[in-house]
Amino acid sequence: MEGKQEPYICGLEPALDVVGGKWKALILWEINTQPRRFGELKRLLPRVSEKVLTQHLRELERDGIVHREVFREVPPRVEYSVTELGAELNEALGPLGDWGEKHKERIQAVHSPKGVNS
Repeated sequence: MEGKQEPYICGLEPALDVVGGKWKALILWEINTQPRRFGELKRLLPRVSEKVLTQHLRELERDGIVHREVFREVPPRVEYSVTELGAELNEALGPLGDWGEKHKERIQAVHSPKGVNS
């Protein structure tokens, strides 16, 4: 039996519900400038598995961040694009990306296995 959903305690909570996980923000980042097909996203994000990419795309579509368009042609073609809500979220993620760019070497050094130079 499902319990009643508690209200969010701050604005970060719903935002993290939508972009939580390692790949969702990166997927959004890649489709922000132009629609992408699944294969393009897989090439742009080579470390994500097909299963996780599919799952995250479905969740982003459910949350109204991504639009999935099926073209009725042979062979069938599907493109993913950002919605207005998704573009707004991507814009909000910009400063976070800037912070990461500024500090990526330090963060990578801390997260690298001991004794391994990256």
